[in-house]
Amino acid sequence: MEKSQLSLPFHYLVTPELDNKSDVTGFMDQLERSLVAGIRLVQLRGKTLSPALYKKLAIEVLACCQQYDVQLLLNADPELLNEVDAQGVHLDGIRLATCQRRPLDSNRLISAACHTLEQLKKAEALGVDFVTLSPVLPTASHPEAAPLGWQNFAILAAQTKLPVYALGGLTPQLLDYAQTNGAYGIAGIRSLWGGEMSLSGQIPPQG
Repeated sequence: MEKSQLSLPFHYLVTPELDNKSDVTGFMDQLERSLVAGIRLVQLRGKTLSPALYKKLAIEVLACCQQYDVQLLLNADPELLNEVDAQGVHLDGIRLATCQRRPLDSNRLISAACHTLEQLKKAEALGVDFVTLSPVLPTASHPEAAPLGWQNFAILAAQTKLPVYALGGLTPQLLDYAQTNGAYGIAGIRSLWGGEMSLSGQIPPQG
């Protein structure tokens, strides 16, 4: 499938981590603000949550997403879709590495986290629907990770037919620039969270 043929929004929200002691009400308020602002594709992170609490949160997040016709992907074992009827899953690096075949039918969405050409090729071989490629720029969520930079991002993105979301240190204002470097769209945590961002009005990148 060519990148232009896949009907996906250009902005992909990855929710910030919510731990077992976090304010769920505040989290849901910020999520709804994001959806009101125009986000239509969400990945629910929760690596620090117990499976039971993640499932409980996923059910609540799904109900919120359904109100705004938003597609929700769970960053979890694909088996959880048997209990939480989200639109698909996101494969982190570990799940991507251990998958031997596409874990869901074609009516479900699968995204995968990629940082290298090897991972991009593995995702493509599995038949995932799209990927994130990161980190493009320095990012507060992973300060130890060396950024790819736009040149390396463009080289890697050109070597896959999968839609690629640029992730890491990006803001909505960099969408046009990301697309000129081979991105389908941009993904983000802080920059797309809480509804204070604007999904229009692009500006040129700095540096």
